[in-house]
Amino acid sequence: MLELLPPPPTDPLWELTYEFGDDERPERLNLVLGVYRDQSGTTPVMAAVREAEIRLAQRSETKEYRGLSGNTAFNRAMLDLVLGPHGPAERAAAVQTVAGSGALRLLADLVFRTRPGATVWISDPAYVNHRPILEAAGLKVRTYGWRDAEGGFDTAGVLRQLAEAGRDDVVLLQGCCHNPTGVDPLLDDWEALAESAERGGWVPFVDLAYHGLGDGLEADLLATRMLAARVPEMLIAVSCSKNFGLYSDRVGCAVVLGSSARAVRHAETALQNAARTLYSMPPEHGAAVVATILQDEALKDSWQAELDVMRGRITANRADLTAHLGALGRTEQARSLARQKGMFSMLPLSPNQMLRLRRQHAIYGTTSGRINIAGIPAHRIPCLAQGIAAVLDTVEVPRPREMA
Repeated sequence: MLELLPPPPTDPLWELTYEFGDDERPERLNLVLGVYRDQSGTTPVMAAVREAEIRLAQRSETKEYRGLSGNTAFNRAMLDLVLGPHGPAERAAAVQTVAGSGALRLLADLVFRTRPGATVWISDPAYVNHRPILEAAGLKVRTYGWRDAEGGFDTAGVLRQLAEAGRDDVVLLQGCCHNPTGVDPLLDDWEALAESAERGGWVPFVDLAYHGLGDGLEADLLATRMLAARVPEMLIAVSCSKNFGLYSDRVGCAVVLGSSARAVRHAETALQNAARTLYSMPPEHGAAVVATILQDEALKDSWQAELDVMRGRITANRADLTAHLGALGRTEQARSLARQKGMFSMLPLSPNQMLRLRRQHAIYGTTSGRINIAGIPAHRIPCLAQGIAAVLDTVEVPRPREMA
């Protein structure tokens, strides 16, 4: 059987990560994976998480199955956090998932079951796992552009393209801190997207993975909450990996909003059934940690304070890199980076230039130009800026087939 398996494609991010691990240059810098790192290069355990884990260990009540929806206290806390204290919780349901990717897959399965002929629209560029997850669920995928010629959000272009979305279609939107570009719509743009959804009938599918790391927790959730208040149906995939630092605990949540309580109950059951066939039920520990934090005011305040520190470090890194690029005469590139937010930024480099950055300067980013701003030690930013400027100064010679 296995001899008949054709060579499968490899994951580009993990291939680069493995290559970095084999690189023996002491100055090498890994900006590939989307994980927060402090100044020492460590991905720390947040203080609120550590305290919640101590409390859970002291209680250590049971390891019994939780059920197909996972930790219900976590699910309620997620609805309160995402939708806000005055959000439409009466027409919403949440199911704990195996991280944000698990939420994306469960919700993609729900779309396929309810709208098998639907096209799901994703941004170009998009998070590297969006298309594979959607296509694995059997869905058709179509792209819409995201940035304009100056590197900002292309309001007119996006609205023009999404005017073609049908009433059975679903549009995947990243709620904040767009991965990989770091370019977000303004609130007026989000209002225009809500009007497009109302007019065209398409369903917003919000991927929420970086809230708290852009403009602040409440500000980063404004667009999602506004959409939830305006559209009759909505899907939200929530990740706790980045803003709780629970990467390896795989904590996420799938949220559905419907026009009636009955429809939402049916959707919740469908999500449970899909989970049953994929992994039965999600792991308990990380969800219990998040629920413990969000249900305790002191722990919640501690978590938000540390989240603010993380956001401050990311913002400072981006500002420092922008300043160094400007000082090296790269004002256009610096201006583009300054408009971005969140963990990631897109460098204005071609795949060949990213290859040279890796081989000649030991700086690892993705082929598309994405780097993890949250992973740069502050003292390495001048070297990063110099490497970027150096490859920009190199004249690219087209290959013969490119000249043809």
